[in-house]
This record gives sequence, C-alpha cells and structure tokens, in this order.
Amino acid sequence: MTSTPVSPSLTNTIHGDRVSLLRVLGPVHVWALGVGIVLVGEFTGWNFSADKGGALAALIVCWVVGLLYTSVAMIDSEVTSTVAAAGGQYAQAKHIVGPLMAFNVALFLVFAYTMLEVSDAILVGDLMVTVAGTEGLERHGFVVLTIAVLAWLNYRGVLMTLNFNFVITALAYLSILVLFFSVQPWSQGAVLQLGQLVTPENALPYGWIGVIAAFQFGIWYYLGIEGTTQAAEEVRSPSRSLPYGTMAGMITLLIAAAITWYVCASLLPWEYLGFTFFPLYDAARVTGSGALEFIMFWGTVLSAVASANGCINDAARAWFSLGRDRYLPSWFSAVHPKYRTPYRSILFLLPIALAFAFIADLNQAITFSILSGVLQYTFMSINIMMFRRKWPLGSIRRGYTHPFHPLPAIILFLLCCVTFFAIFLGFGTQLIAMVAFYFLISLWFHFYRYKFVRRGDQFTMPWPKPQGY
Repeated sequence: MTSTPVSPSLTNTIHGDRVSLLRVLGPVHVWALGVGIVLVGEFTGWNFSADKGGALAALIVCWVVGLLYTSVAMIDSEVTSTVAAAGGQYAQAKHIVGPLMAFNVALFLVFAYTMLEVSDAILVGDLMVTVAGTEGLERHGFVVLTIAVLAWLNYRGVLMTLNFNFVITALAYLSILVLFFSVQPWSQGAVLQLGQLVTPENALPYGWIGVIAAFQFGIWYYLGIEGTTQAAEEVRSPSRSLPYGTMAGMITLLIAAAITWYVCASLLPWEYLGFTFFPLYDAARVTGSGALEFIMFWGTVLSAVASANGCINDAARAWFSLGRDRYLPSWFSAVHPKYRTPYRSILFLLPIALAFAFIADLNQAITFSILSGVLQYTFMSINIMMFRRKWPLGSIRRGYTHPFHPLPAIILFLLCCVTFFAIFLGFGTQLIAMVAFYFLISLWFHFYRYKFVRRGDQFTMPWPKPQGY
C-alpha cells in the first residue's frame, strides 16, 4: 500500500454555490459505516450457504468470497480516494466509463442498500416476535419503528449518525467475541462439537456443485463493505480515511466471519444451520447459558440496526448524487441548511423501504440485495482496468495505489461470474427479471432523461485528458 498527498483541488468537489455536505468524518467513521452495514451478515444470511452445500461449503465460500471482497476493498480504496465525491461507485463511473453506466451503477447502489435495509428491519421484527412468544404479535410495528427512527437520525446529521453506528457496531462485534471465548474454543469437545457435526460423510452433502451454489449466500458475510465510498465527500482526508477505514473494516470482518462459522458449525447441525434465521443467537441458546442468550439477542438486534442505519445513509447519498447531476430531477439534490444532509433523498426513499418491508420476505430481500451488489462488483473490475489505462500511474495524483494490479480485478471478475451462476441455480427468474429491469430503465434514461443533464457540470475532477483521447 502506498499513499501520496492529494492536492486541495482533488479533495474538494465543487458543485457551485449551493449548500454542500460537511467534511466532518475520520477513519473511525468510515470503519463504522462499512462494518456497521456488513456485520449483520454474521448474525444471519451467511448460514443459508450451509443449506446449499453443507457446513464445509459455508467455510470454503467464507474465504473465497473474502478474497472477492478484499479485491473490492482494494479497488474501491484507490478509485474513491482519488474521485472523492458522494455517490461512491456512481461518481467513479461517470468520470471513467460514461453517463449510462453511472446511472445504472447508482441504481445498483440504491437497490442493494434499500433491500439490505429492508432485510435488517425484517430481522429485527422477526427476532422480537420470536423472543416475545406472544400470540398474535406481528413484526410490522417493529419494522416501521426501526426504519422511521433511523431515517430521522440520518436526517439530523451524518456525524451523529455514524458516531451512533460506531458504538452499536462495536457492541455487536464484542458480543461475537464474548460468545467465542465463552465456549472454550481452544478445547474442542468441552462445549464445541465440530468433529461430530461436520464429518467426512456430511461435509459436502451435495458435492462441489453445492459449494458453487453456496456462493449466493456466502456474499452475505461481507455484503456492503463497499458502502464506505459513500462517505467520500464527507471525510476530512479522503486519501487517508477511505483506505484505512475500508481495509481495517475488511480485516475486522474476515476475523468475525471465521469466528462465526467456527462457533456455529461446532454447535448446530448443518441441516439446522442452513434453515435458521438467527444462527449466532441459536448457538448461544444451545450452550444453555441465559447470559449468552441475552448478549446474542442484543448483539443481533444492534447489528441489524447498525446495518439499516448505514444503508439509509448510503442509499440517500447515491440518490442525492443522481439529482445533483440531473440524472434525476434536481429536487433530490437539496441539502438541509442546518443539518447539511440530503434530506429530500432520505425522505423519498423512506416509504419505498417500508413498502418492500411489507411485501417481501427475508430470503427475497436478501437475494435482491445480493443481485444488485454483484452487478456493481462486476462493474468495478472493469472500472479499475479502464481507470489505470486512461490515467496511468504518475498521470494524476492518487490517494492510494492498490498493489498487484491487474490481479485483484481479474479475481473479482471471475468470482462474480461464479456468483452469477450460483444465483441462477437458486433464483434464475429473479436474476433474469432484474437484468431486464435495468435494461429497460437504461433505455428510458438514454432516450428521455439524459437530455436534462448538464454534461459539463457533472465532471468535477481536474484531470488531464485520458490517454489515447
């Protein structure tokens, strides 16, 4: 990893004299945003990979998908620390690829984060209903309360939002560590029973095709770490905060994913592990400790709340960026004069999230979030290749230069192809429907909306002409 200073012209994106977002965030806030969005995946979601391929398949995809997301983090850190603007991958796409790709990437982001937010709210509601055990109690009230309160928090300011996210994310992560050390991980057989639950006969019950199918939900271990890029316009030092916050977050998640698999696979049969919505909470219940059960209940709730909170932040920034560049009506680009947040985008996406929360179940919401996420990752592998070709090292100042290029981009593209195949095996209809949706919305943008875009204003980086222009 190499870092170089970035000139003031590269760290401040100019968008006229309108009220702008505040630069108030540091590396810890970037970490809180990235890990906060993702950590819920250790509490639920990843375990459905065991249903697809068995407990050993869940471990294999834990590390292989970890390689995919390490590539994502490295690529994102380079491009976003150089293109320091709200919208993250959208801002990258409009400068490097072109308007049509940028429009689609922004939609990938909004859809991925909104459906992840919906999944989080459903998880909170379902867990509350399950633990309460009261007949007739529905999850809908908890879902509405979760989304509405977090939208209000985001409305009131990004610094308060991410300070809150840091605290609850740290507590949720601490709960995983407490469970890990409480079950004596150093002495298999005392509490943990990995050798009895994952035997050679049931390690890969569906063979290697089960491992491929498991990629679909293995994504859930790390889904959302790329959300750190949405803070690019609000960090004090993009060249420092974005790479350090993102890479530290990725290391944090790799440790949590390995611990989570080890504990859950050692306490729960793979058949049950692939079925439950609350693997860590159920693992705590198996120990018979009321204290651990209490801790993991609140750990699950806090992780879901942290994730939904970060998703609202990121989806609103992507939608706001579309409005600011007139890819959508400029009404969405308003910044609150007091709180300096994209408040109209936050309020607009609120009823959309509530609507999906009422009509979708957890599996559907997770799948739609993963689909949009993988489409975005595929773009990233192409984006970094174009970025390095158009502006080679030395032609512009970069906040961070990721090593081993082009290996991470190649690995990312190949693993995305495998993941698309895995999704097609389980949710082929949804995959085709989503691709068709993005194709049709692209036609709408090309033939109708793009004429409203101020083509010169959207490009804000003072770069030289690309090589070969």
